[in-house]
Amino acid sequence: MEPQEEKPIIYTMENKPIVTCAGDQALFTSLYTPLAQQLPREPMEWRRTYGRAPKMIHLEANFVQFKEDLLPKEGNKALLTFPFLHIYWTDCCDTEVYKSSVKEDMTRWQSSLRVHGSADWVIVVVETSDAKKKNKTNILPRSSIVDKIRNDFCNKQNDRCVVLSDPLKDSSRSQESWSSFLLKLRTLLLMSFTKNLGRFEDDMRTLREKRTQPGWSFCEYFMVQEELAFVFEMLQQFEDALVQYDELDALFTQYVLNFGAGDGANWLGSFCAPVKAWSGLLLRRPIDMEKREGIQRGEASLLDLRSYLFSRQCTLLIFLQRPWEVTHRALELLHTCVQELRLLEVSVLEGALDCWVFLSCLEVLHRIEGCCDPAQLAANCSHTVGLWAYATDKLKCLGYLCGLVSDQGPTSEDLNRTVDLLAGLGDERPETVSSLQSPYKKLKEALSSVEAFERHYLELSHAAMEMYRAIGRMRSARLVGKSLAEFYMRKADPDHAESFLQDALRSYVSEGWNLPVTHTRKQIAACQKLLVRTEDYLQTSALLAGDGNLTSEEREHFCQEILTFAGQSTDSKAQKVALSMTAFAQLTQLQFRPATASVHSGAALQVELRLRSLMPVPVPLEQLAASLHFSLEQAGTLGRAKGALRQPNPGIVHFPPGSSSGGPLQSSLAGGPALELDEIQDRSPSDNSLNSAGMVCKNTHLVMRCHDSGSSPDLPNCVSPAPVAMDDGAQMLKTHNVTLLPGDNSIVFTAPSGDPGTYTLRQLCATVGQVQFVLPHIYPLVQYEVYSQEPQLTVEPLTEPLLAGLPQKVRFTLQTGHYSVKKGDALQLSNTDSMPILPPSPSSPCAATILNAASERVGEASLSIQASEKVTSIVLPLTPPYHTLEFQLEVLCVIPSGPHRPPGERLTNGEVRHRPRSYSHPDTPMTAIDQRMSIDCPWSIYSTLLALTFYIPFKTKHSLLSAGNRKFIQVCVQNVSDVSFHLTEQHLTEQQQECSLELQSLNTKAQQLVSSKQCVFCLWEVKWKACLPACLQCVFSASFSPSAHQTSSFKPYHYDFQLERVTTLYSLRAEILPGAGEQSCHSGTLCGLEVSITRLAEPSEGEEEVEGQGETEGLRTTKLMYEVADSSSSWAVCGKSSGLVSMPLAVCATHKIHIEVMPLFAGHLPFPKIQVFKYLPHSALPAIQPDPDSCVENDTLSLLDKALDDQADTASIRSRGSVLSVGSGEQQQRGLPMPRLEPFNPGQVFNHSQGLQVLVLPATDDHVLEVNAT
Repeated sequence: MEPQEEKPIIYTMENKPIVTCAGDQALFTSLYTPLAQQLPREPMEWRRTYGRAPKMIHLEANFVQFKEDLLPKEGNKALLTFPFLHIYWTDCCDTEVYKSSVKEDMTRWQSSLRVHGSADWVIVVVETSDAKKKNKTNILPRSSIVDKIRNDFCNKQNDRCVVLSDPLKDSSRSQESWSSFLLKLRTLLLMSFTKNLGRFEDDMRTLREKRTQPGWSFCEYFMVQEELAFVFEMLQQFEDALVQYDELDALFTQYVLNFGAGDGANWLGSFCAPVKAWSGLLLRRPIDMEKREGIQRGEASLLDLRSYLFSRQCTLLIFLQRPWEVTHRALELLHTCVQELRLLEVSVLEGALDCWVFLSCLEVLHRIEGCCDPAQLAANCSHTVGLWAYATDKLKCLGYLCGLVSDQGPTSEDLNRTVDLLAGLGDERPETVSSLQSPYKKLKEALSSVEAFERHYLELSHAAMEMYRAIGRMRSARLVGKSLAEFYMRKADPDHAESFLQDALRSYVSEGWNLPVTHTRKQIAACQKLLVRTEDYLQTSALLAGDGNLTSEEREHFCQEILTFAGQSTDSKAQKVALSMTAFAQLTQLQFRPATASVHSGAALQVELRLRSLMPVPVPLEQLAASLHFSLEQAGTLGRAKGALRQPNPGIVHFPPGSSSGGPLQSSLAGGPALELDEIQDRSPSDNSLNSAGMVCKNTHLVMRCHDSGSSPDLPNCVSPAPVAMDDGAQMLKTHNVTLLPGDNSIVFTAPSGDPGTYTLRQLCATVGQVQFVLPHIYPLVQYEVYSQEPQLTVEPLTEPLLAGLPQKVRFTLQTGHYSVKKGDALQLSNTDSMPILPPSPSSPCAATILNAASERVGEASLSIQASEKVTSIVLPLTPPYHTLEFQLEVLCVIPSGPHRPPGERLTNGEVRHRPRSYSHPDTPMTAIDQRMSIDCPWSIYSTLLALTFYIPFKTKHSLLSAGNRKFIQVCVQNVSDVSFHLTEQHLTEQQQECSLELQSLNTKAQQLVSSKQCVFCLWEVKWKACLPACLQCVFSASFSPSAHQTSSFKPYHYDFQLERVTTLYSLRAEILPGAGEQSCHSGTLCGLEVSITRLAEPSEGEEEVEGQGETEGLRTTKLMYEVADSSSSWAVCGKSSGLVSMPLAVCATHKIHIEVMPLFAGHLPFPKIQVFKYLPHSALPAIQPDPDSCVENDTLSLLDKALDDQADTASIRSRGSVLSVGSGEQQQRGLPMPRLEPFNPGQVFNHSQGLQVLVLPATDDHVLEVNAT
């Protein structure tokens, strides 16, 4: 359309509410102008009936001279000519004049109104100061004339007489009078509107309720309700006016639907007349009076009624500034009219409806362009694109109908049809005669010639496509493009047609529309055949040959096209055509034999392919080949499955449909979600009869979503993929002369396995003559591995754990790899004292088992074992490469008895032997020992070091027990393993060469059962002749054997330990004495604790060096520190709980200490705990020497030890097997010499009072108990 075209004028209704004026016409004429201007200035609130919301309206009026002919006649329902108010004007101020003429005229006026039932009137009396001056003699008082008029005519309606004072003067009194008069006029006029419109609506409602009666006419009712719409429009209530037309539209539509269901109204017969004119919608007039008169006469056709009704709706919508709703309603109207004509079975000339729809679409678009600027049109093209597309489709139908698309041009029959269609258009309307691009001219020009039609059709098509693309509706754009492609095919222009078809095909494939995909591919194949694009045509033919939506004959036709081309040339050097295998066959499964997909170099490996042929007939293949990519990565030296082979079925790879050619992205796009459909039924509520049935899709949001923005241009099954040339020089799997039958086929290949590495299947190619079907990528990834394995020797225990001290069986496993074991090959094992290899017994010689790569037993041979002092030689049997040799040997790990280590030894390879160390294992309570063995293998110049971990089944502890001067040694043997043992021959011996001791066994049982996690205690008394040595070195020995094996021999077990300072130096005796005058101890009463420390032995040399401190009265002395503590909280120590004593080093020297204690509870209480420590002063003497005499006599601490008193309770200073420094932290920081405390070794101090108890009685307390007896 021309953008410079002048916008059409929008006409509005000129009707206004009629108000008649009687009386003095000259007076009214002088007041008309200010009255007409000021009446609509102020809005009034209009309160309507039936609960409708009030509205603010501006009232206007059409003031006309009163005539009796204007009064409504009986039965006249026209509101546009109805006078809503009657006004009588007078400026009479003379009584005589009023009586002689004015009163009589008013009487006649009211009589006429009363006769016609008009009760809406008002009398306006205009008072002017000039009139009063002229008739001063006859002028009555100011209100006399008004009062007379009210008495004569108004009676009980005094408000119907209004006074207007000096209306033509500019004064406050005049303005006030005008305001009062206008308010009254608006109020009366609004009251008349409400009353008359309410009466009219009631009459209209009554008429509508009679629609089921015979003789009711829709056209008559249409005119009545349109009168109401005109009144609303006259009042500028366009929304209410539009509602009236919408109600008429809905009522007519319902009648047409009922007619289609078999319930027709008689008045519909006038609308079933044949359509003789199809000039389209007329929207450039506010009211199409020609069509309205036809409706009023009952002569309008269906198209006339719909055209007039929509033109009125369009006018009101534009008044409401809703132009985009016009386009939606127009599109709905055009489709509705086509359906209604079919329901009413109206006779229409073929192509007439297409002309009407085309003209109507363009008319609506022209109307919208007339009220919107270009920027608005561009921003809201989503509202108009539907009309553009509909017009394009109808023009295309007209072109096909009139022969404007064929190669030969229109025939005479087509020309006659064109003349008939143009005749039905009639003459062009006056509104569009001056427009060069009017819809009438466009249609007439388009049907005039082939070139003009092509120009107009392409213009409309491209405009619709651009709009669809601009708003993102790519599906609709491609649908228009597909229609363009059909046009180009009819015009024998396949080059232009193919691009549109390919775009449509991409959309169909991505969204999963199978039938449109098939139909579009057939059209593409026709284009490609005409363009002689052989490769593309063959690819499309392959897709169609495998398409199940086609018939068998069509599929065989396309398959034969491929086979015919493949057999044309016999030249082997001719360039072959590469096509995608996706359309030809599908790779469904691949299976390796063996299933591990890992073989050693030179082994046999078979690959079985399952191909599902999509062709309808058997296809002979010259060659089927799969290309391999070779990689030198040695990732799988032990032969493990790779990639996709890690599945529940090892060695089998399944290829989901659509995934074998392009990976996961393309498969997801090709599949798409399946339709979820449900049936819906519409049944009659009265008799439950089925009215209609349909289908609804529940997952429309998934199926209809657009993939255009993210889809790849090379979607599967869409266009021909880029050909991939097969590399003939690469390693390949090949088979020749194979016939693929329709359905599943199995092909077996022998895979190359010469060079070690990883082989990946990349491509698959099927050759049929000059055609190659190529699968460019095999997905999921498929690999197999060829490995070259080095010989490996491993040693592992047969049972867990390995126990030290007992013969244990271990398994030697030799994986030969690429090495072949020859005659005379032997393993050289280095012997060790800590783990000797036990030779097999003659009755059960050692045998070796030979296994193949599949772990199948293939042979057995005996081993020749020769042992020497340092080496054990095992001669191996003959074993081929990539086999496994297994045999078992017995080893014995010697349990270490102590820390003694022999001098260093060397292994056979010259390395220094590392003695095994025992350590605690975190996962078991047993002590672990790692044993290493060195093995020389014939295939390597280096020795192989292997390690075995043994566990000691026992944990042994020793302790020294004392009873006065008597000494006892106790050995505890704990079984920490899960095996029960028999223990026998328990002996304890002294390691010294000169045995000065007698170890007397106190064990009664010769053999004992040691169960798992249990202990056995052994006890010996130590007796000596002269003196007890300061250090004892002992060896505990026993024999043990598992209790489960009755015939097994006992194995030795040794445990070395050493005891130091075993001589008893001091004896400790304690006695608790009751308080003075008491026979027994009582709780809460002070008691005396008397402690006696007695020296029992002469000091040794070492003791003299450490403890000799000085002399007191000629005696050598040493210092001891005592501590009294009660951990059971039964005693309270009163006073000092610790102190220092100077103890002479003479035998039988005794020192007594007295401490006050208090029992806290009654009963047999154990004695408080008494501890004695060595007190070791520093070599540097303190500045003030303590007085030892005062210590002995008064049992007090020296000045040196007063630091203990300054800190806290000295009971907190205790020795727990470590040397403690006594002194403040400040003294230690200054670096002053501090004394130390050192505990005695077990057995050096014997406490005679340990375990003794004393009886403590409750405290005596007298209580008075008062008892009342009644």
